[in-house]
Amino acid sequence: MLPLQLERLPASLAFFVLASSQLASAFYLPGITPTNYKIGDLVQLTVNHLTPSQSARDTHVRSVFSFDYYHHAFHFCPPEGGPQPVSESLGSILFGDRIQTSPFQLHMNVNETCKAVCDEQLFEPRDAKFMNRRIWQNYNLNWLIDGLPAGQRYLDPNTNTEFYQPGFALGEVKSEQPRLNNHYNIYIDYHQVRKDQYRVVGIIVEPESLGESKRIGEGDDFTADCGNPGVPKLLDERSQTAVTWTYSVQWRPSATSFATRWDKYLHVYDPKIHWFSLINSAVIVMFLIGMVSTIMVRTLRKDIKRYNRLDQLGLDDLNGPESVEDGVVEDSGWKLVHGDVFRSPKHSLALSVLVGNGAQLFAMAGFTIAFAVVGFLSPSNRGSLATVMILLYTVFGFIGGYVSSRVYKSFKGTKWKQLFVYTPSAVPALVFGIFFLLNLFVWARQSSGAVPFSTMLVIVAIWFVISVPLSVAGSWVGFKQPQAEAPVRTNQIPRQIPPAHGYLRPIPSMLLVGVLPFGAIFVELYFIMNSLWSSRIYYMFGFLFLSFGLLVVTSAAVTVMMIYFVLCVENYHWQWRAFASSGASALYVFAYSLLYWARMLKFSSFTGGLLYLGYSLLISFLWFVLSGTIGFFACWVFVHRIYGSLKID
Repeated sequence: MLPLQLERLPASLAFFVLASSQLASAFYLPGITPTNYKIGDLVQLTVNHLTPSQSARDTHVRSVFSFDYYHHAFHFCPPEGGPQPVSESLGSILFGDRIQTSPFQLHMNVNETCKAVCDEQLFEPRDAKFMNRRIWQNYNLNWLIDGLPAGQRYLDPNTNTEFYQPGFALGEVKSEQPRLNNHYNIYIDYHQVRKDQYRVVGIIVEPESLGESKRIGEGDDFTADCGNPGVPKLLDERSQTAVTWTYSVQWRPSATSFATRWDKYLHVYDPKIHWFSLINSAVIVMFLIGMVSTIMVRTLRKDIKRYNRLDQLGLDDLNGPESVEDGVVEDSGWKLVHGDVFRSPKHSLALSVLVGNGAQLFAMAGFTIAFAVVGFLSPSNRGSLATVMILLYTVFGFIGGYVSSRVYKSFKGTKWKQLFVYTPSAVPALVFGIFFLLNLFVWARQSSGAVPFSTMLVIVAIWFVISVPLSVAGSWVGFKQPQAEAPVRTNQIPRQIPPAHGYLRPIPSMLLVGVLPFGAIFVELYFIMNSLWSSRIYYMFGFLFLSFGLLVVTSAAVTVMMIYFVLCVENYHWQWRAFASSGASALYVFAYSLLYWARMLKFSSFTGGLLYLGYSLLISFLWFVLSGTIGFFACWVFVHRIYGSLKID
């Protein structure tokens, strides 16, 4: 059955899931099919990269580089014949996963006590220094057993609930000395489904530092003496140090079923914060909707009726000079620019390309979050979230091409060849170029997080083979469709625009509009950034779904308000203004990433800070394109609606 947590979903979505439970119980999603074991069967333990994390001693993340498990400086024991890579999804590779086989021998329901992994390993001073530095930086080991991450047990002080955090410490620092954890106590929970059929439902690893452990005997039977637990293993940075890697295994029966085995890993940190943020954002949205409704229903309707009545009477029919003066005064503001409001903006080609790519991003984000909410992107299927995002963005190239073409045609553009080329290439090429440049720095540090060149070629091939043809096809369909006529005629001579003052100037208005959409999602942004930089699992897609909806409504409402005020001061350049004002929330996203850096991160190298800054700029740019498109289309509908209500000959 699907491992869904109904209590963490919105009520409507929970109802949908319950209504489809009969269908859902008939299959398992790809990647989470259970494996049944008999007593004595080999349960494979695979190893992943080592990642920096937070610790009880230090709440800061001190590095952004992950390292391959079999990096030569770690001296971890390889399996006989060398480690073999485990097939991974595209998203898993992009996020740095490097899963490989290991020499650990785990047999279902067979306990082990102090077993050596391999022969004694010798650390040279250079390797000891490398290892001690990784211990200082709070690096974690990441193992997988039956697809389930090995973790450590934690207690949430806010809710007093126990949960598992994937990964366990490479070592610990006590008395200013880094101690290497060279012994692993592995506790595996199993669930009996039927006679002689067992499934793995939980893994806890409690590492220890044992200074006197050593291997006993010869041959392939690597038994060991784990020595005195009170003596830690210290790596000498001036001479060779011998290290014996050992482990113990204890199997524990559990009532946890396979379908709910991820529950303890999917922990909500202080759910009250999420609900408080959502309620606060919902109040802001209701306030904005109320203001927009007031503008639309009362002010605009009153203006439109008055203007249409004035247009029918004509100035000659008015009684007396005072009535003429009153009529002229009332015929002011946004109504005066009706002959220029649909004039094509400057750089219309660039705006059309950005809006098309923003529509493509919006469709990708919406469908990805919707799939995640209903449980189709399980964390047990590693990398599925990133893989689906890439594939959806590629397929929605048709939407990007179609939208950019329709917008450009409404601008009466003529550079169609450039539009067909720039729509699928400008934004993706910029993003890929920055990503490729940052990846070079990761590769130079010999980090496993560096995306392989072959994967880069796969991404480029997907883009050329799927995204570009679909985008061109969408642009062609949009080009062939007839142009929608504007509700009012455009004057031949542009109207002079009065100078703006105060908050209606471009920069202040952008800052005012951008802060409210950012306020609707900044709490979820914190947890997403924790997931990206602290190697934590993010799965709170129910909250994210609601936050995304609030973001869309807030961006649309506040941008419509600002454009109405801009039109009232007779400024008809609303197209770029709407896009930039709504997209200005990206400035706050970038500022928040700098604040997160100052509070949660302490990089010990220039390269780490450069990577963080580069990826933050990249995310902020994509946010600008996405949120700017939301505001542009909201104002597009608004402007067409109000000027379509005027009776103008």
